[in-house]
Amino acid sequence: MSPTTPPGKRLDLPDAEVWLCEGWLDRDEAARLFEALVAGTAWRQEPIRMFGRTVLQPRLLAWYGDPDATYTYSGVCHEPEPWTPDLSSVRERLLPVAGDFNSVLLNLYRDGRDRMGWHADDERELGPEPVIASVSLGETRRFLLRHRTRRELDTVAIALSAGDLLVMKGATQHRWKHAVPGTARPVGSRLNLTFRRIHPALRSGKPFA
Repeated sequence: MSPTTPPGKRLDLPDAEVWLCEGWLDRDEAARLFEALVAGTAWRQEPIRMFGRTVLQPRLLAWYGDPDATYTYSGVCHEPEPWTPDLSSVRERLLPVAGDFNSVLLNLYRDGRDRMGWHADDERELGPEPVIASVSLGETRRFLLRHRTRRELDTVAIALSAGDLLVMKGATQHRWKHAVPGTARPVGSRLNLTFRRIHPALRSGKPFA
């Protein structure tokens, strides 16, 4: 399988390339990785500006990667922590199926109140057609996708469970937004790892190579 063809099935979405591979990590491996990362990660809860006021993001996060993989989103600049053996192992496993990544954002949803609002991973330093590979660990949560302009299209809901791999590429980040909504039902912690490639030269406005 070439690095341009992710595993699993391609979702039937216009203006997008989204692939879902259920059980990409087996149950035992996913459980071990979840416990190790929850306990050993340098978690932070960042303040962001929303509707003219400063609030804490409704989840914990961490940013790991190569030394030059600084990433700015939601007005916050993230300097990478060095790769850990566990994160490096997942990165290497992704290489033949989703490409080479130099960074990973970890989001920890502690319970159903933690969530991620509608957004796209379309910052300049991610390049013109970002490839985002998301590995889910812990409890199952809904992942939503909606088209930016075609309101006649339904919102797509995917139940992402421990060990699942979701790959978004092509025009997806420019045509669609995604979210992880909160839920009132009792639910345990969910962790997702979103691997990506930062292009430092693009922060200074240099052409993409």
